[in-house]
Amino acid sequence: MESAVANKYVIFKLENEFYGVGIDHVETIEKMMDITRVPKAEAYVKGVINLRGDIVPVVDLRERFNLSAADSFADKRIIINRIDEMMIGFIVDSASEVKDIANEDIDIIIVADNFNEGFVRGIAKDTDRVIIILDVHKIIGV
Repeated sequence: MESAVANKYVIFKLENEFYGVGIDHVETIEKMMDITRVPKAEAYVKGVINLRGDIVPVVDLRERFNLSAADSFADKRIIINRIDEMMIGFIVDSASEVKDIANEDIDIIIVADNFNEGFVRGIAKDTDRVIIILDVHKIIGV
């Protein structure tokens, strides 16, 4: 039997697209806060935050996916994920909901061998939108 969280995804936006990450990785969703730069880090690694005593690296998913910079910062959020024993934050334009998506509603697609460097795990069909399901391990390169 699958766990109760296996089909739950946190849905967020980058530009006009909807993305989802498995809720089993998500610890919390935070408003934007001060980020301390880390010298010589990749451009998409914005730095680290102090989250209730834990130092958490923060990745800007717009930059990681080679998207243009956001016009507005009002709704930006940091989705805090626990991946294996590491915590990492993803900066997104907005985080809107937690949604149940059945496995049969997720298509595995392969556009090209290097499609988004393997960030995409599948495409979910929702009533009036498409949700790109991400592989969090590939985003951080593990």
